[in-house]
Amino acid sequence: MKSTKILLAGIAVALVMVASAWASFQTVTLNVSGMTCPACPITVKKALEKVSGVSKVEVRYEKKRVLVTFDDAKTNTNALMKATTNAGYPSQPEKVTK
Repeated sequence: MKSTKILLAGIAVALVMVASAWASFQTVTLNVSGMTCPACPITVKKALEKVSGVSKVEVRYEKKRVLVTFDDAKTNTNALMKATTNAGYPSQPEKVTK
């Protein structure tokens, strides 16, 4: 019984490691033309940080762009665009890099 539990625990750890290896982080640049005041980036950043899988948000207010790094096993560009749109700032992807 004890050896079965140890074996199952080992299998669970191996599965988590394999799943982590499949995850890939991506960075997307979102164009957010609606950021018209210095307070807008705060709202955009907070909305994106609430999306599961987002690890980094860098707002470039002057260029009206946001760089978002995320785990593509947990979220995608469409979810990021939806988050900014729901916060009142529609966005469009500029490019995706790995």
